[in-house]
Amino acid sequence: MKKSLEQLKYPIGTFQCPETVTTQHLKNWILTLEQFPIKFEALVKHLTKEQLDTSYRPDGWTIRQVVHHVADSHHHSYIRFKWALTEDTPLIKAYNEKLWAELPDSKYAPIQMSLEHIKAVHYKLVALLKLLKTADFNKSFLHPETNREVLLSYNVGNYAWHSKHHYAHIENVLKEKGWL
Repeated sequence: MKKSLEQLKYPIGTFQCPETVTTQHLKNWILTLEQFPIKFEALVKHLTKEQLDTSYRPDGWTIRQVVHHVADSHHHSYIRFKWALTEDTPLIKAYNEKLWAELPDSKYAPIQMSLEHIKAVHYKLVALLKLLKTADFNKSFLHPETNREVLLSYNVGNYAWHSKHHYAHIENVLKEKGWL
């Protein structure tokens, strides 16, 4: 069965944050963030250059670009957590992820450097998140693109979703091509 473009873009759907984020939600999301780097590396480390340079959907990024994007995005997220914890609702710096994905390092560099970066960022982020007090998750930052205040509790869930979202992009193309 042929998947629609929307299914290819959002294979696990969009992030739906519960109205009330519980301690159990946070624990589950933090566990996802803790386990993600090893699962992600296992999914992609064996891929050939040709496989890495395969798009996960028509007019979409290559698997290589997705791996580098995850490293870039999660790096930004970690910094956003730190800003929100040390400043009063800071206005964060957005970045143009589409243009970043077109830079030479995203298009051509080996994925191992981003896999190592994801491991390091997640190691630091998870250690931080596990040490936060409940009230810390109510701190926030202001996103300039949406002009919306983002609670850290929401951001934990969003990045757990983001991890699964891009994992599914790659896993789906690997299954479709018979590479998994």
